[in-house]
Amino acid sequence: MTNRDRAEGDLVSVIVPALNAETWIGQAVASILSQSWPRIEVVVVDDGSRDRTAEVVKAMSDQRVILVQQPNLGAASARNRGFATSRGGFIQFLDADDLLGAQKIERQMKALLRARPGAIASCVWRRFTTDPLDGVVKPEPVWEIRDCLAWVVASLTGGGMMQPGAWLTPRSLIQLAGPWDESLSLHDDGEFFTRVLLRASENVFVPEATVFYREVGGSLSRRRSRAAMESALAVCRSRHKHLLEVRDDRPARRALATQYAQFAYEFGLAAPDLSRQALDAMRGLRTSPAPVAGGRAFRCLARGLGMAGALRIRSFFQTTSR
Repeated sequence: MTNRDRAEGDLVSVIVPALNAETWIGQAVASILSQSWPRIEVVVVDDGSRDRTAEVVKAMSDQRVILVQQPNLGAASARNRGFATSRGGFIQFLDADDLLGAQKIERQMKALLRARPGAIASCVWRRFTTDPLDGVVKPEPVWEIRDCLAWVVASLTGGGMMQPGAWLTPRSLIQLAGPWDESLSLHDDGEFFTRVLLRASENVFVPEATVFYREVGGSLSRRRSRAAMESALAVCRSRHKHLLEVRDDRPARRALATQYAQFAYEFGLAAPDLSRQALDAMRGLRTSPAPVAGGRAFRCLARGLGMAGALRIRSFFQTTSR
């Protein structure tokens, strides 16, 4: 019998992938252990760290904390390993530098226990750098959309997003949606939660619950690496496949066209071949994207010349200005 078979209904498993996270991992785990919901386990998956991440976790004298160590296989692999190790009927993914508000899980659990079977819970998320209490909340239109298909369509059409740590997900939904795609790097969370949402009965937004998202200076070069750009395009294709399987209408196709247009706008200069593939996929949807990519001038160009034409002009000016 596997851990998944003997999942405990009201136990919440918090899965934390960690890579060279010794600076933050102690604070992250402390925010989990201080949750007001009494039934908690923490599964930290050390993904081949070269610092003291594992030592920091081993020093925590709390039987609710489980440390799993593996070679550096990536965050998606670490999350899948954590899921396989966990026992909870509900799953919380949390990055190693983020924090949970003290009543985050309790408030979401109470909301889910009142909701329809198969619901997923979301919440407010705050951006912060040093002090979480100084964090900034920027509400986005999708937050309170209850219908999950409408949520996905609105998000892809420029309605915003949900930080991954804001979700609290029944284990059964993850089993239906399937594991994290370990071939992905950039936007792997968006791909995973799209599949989860497409199988959820409703999104229960809990405004009294909070997750704190730490803004740490990332590597722009990693986001612009060939592997990262290929991952972002693969995410677009996955959403294309899975969304049209459950909803094939003009709003859904327009949402998918919009994500391809945004990809082409973001990566057109760095990867023109991938941009062309994205534009081909966009045209295959036989509808125009929502005018959300770029600034006002670019959007005006796109309305007049089409996305491909606007991108050609933008590429020309960016290239000649170098």
